[in-house]
Amino acid sequence: MSSIPADLMYSAEHEWVTAGSPVTIGITDHAADALGDVVFLELPEVGAVLTAGSVCGEIESTKSVSELYAPVSGTVVEVNAEAVAEPALVNAEPYGRGWLLRVEVTTPGPLLSAEEYAALVEG
Repeated sequence: MSSIPADLMYSAEHEWVTAGSPVTIGITDHAADALGDVVFLELPEVGAVLTAGSVCGEIESTKSVSELYAPVSGTVVEVNAEAVAEPALVNAEPYGRGWLLRVEVTTPGPLLSAEEYAALVEG
């Protein structure tokens, strides 16, 4: 069973988002498990403007390459250089050191509560 922290919001594309602004964004434990060993991250640069629901990067694992979707609209204010240098952090600590981006939010996207996300992944 994947971990789904109750204090986060989630996208249907398996990204998590903290409250407030700037928000921190990462991929869920469920997504990290499904991907397998993450070996490469392609993330937007600081200053990039994201649109909720649009592709904002790629995550490559030993199994596949998947697109990352922006769960909010806004401007990237920080990229996790540690995770880019050591992509395995995404698997080891998806809700901790394996975070991906920090974004100053202009508009939140359609986000799910922990309960709604659990229903999505368990259903």
